[in-house]
Amino acid sequence: MAVSKQAAQRFDGESFNLRKLNEVEVRKQYQIEITNRCAALENLSDDKDINRAWENIKENIKTSARESLGLQELKQHKPWFNEECLGFLDQRKQAKMQWIRHLIHSNVDSLNNVRHDASRHFRNKKKAYLKAKIEELDTNSELKNIRDLHRGINDFKKGYLPRTNIVKDDTGDLVVDSHSILAR
Repeated sequence: MAVSKQAAQRFDGESFNLRKLNEVEVRKQYQIEITNRCAALENLSDDKDINRAWENIKENIKTSARESLGLQELKQHKPWFNEECLGFLDQRKQAKMQWIRHLIHSNVDSLNNVRHDASRHFRNKKKAYLKAKIEELDTNSELKNIRDLHRGINDFKKGYLPRTNIVKDDTGDLVVDSHSILAR
């Protein structure tokens, strides 16, 4: 069983790490769990409700995949963003909510101070991250590690590239509507 280029498969809202299927032990464990769970389903009485039967099958597959493959970690687009940054976001949100509830001059000053502190913190974190990346590129250059050097340079050149959900229809026109994409 070969795993496609996409390493994580989304199944009903969960992403499973399909790269683990390349490992023989994990693949055997997954097959055993699926077989056991399907055998347990065969012992159940025939349900006249097809939706309930499908829900049972779906839950068994999800549980087996979760136990043997594990969930895929989401890729973090901002590596410098950490728990401390989340704290600053929460402070900013609380200050804004306080300002909305009570339109007092002191709340405006408090909101502006929190916004200023959060922006300064984010700017410093991003600057430190970029400095570390540049030092890493410099080290790769000195060690003549060309592959990692070019990969890092391309990351800087391209920047953040958001995922696009665009497909072409039969006539070659771009389709951007989610319903049309699913139908295609």
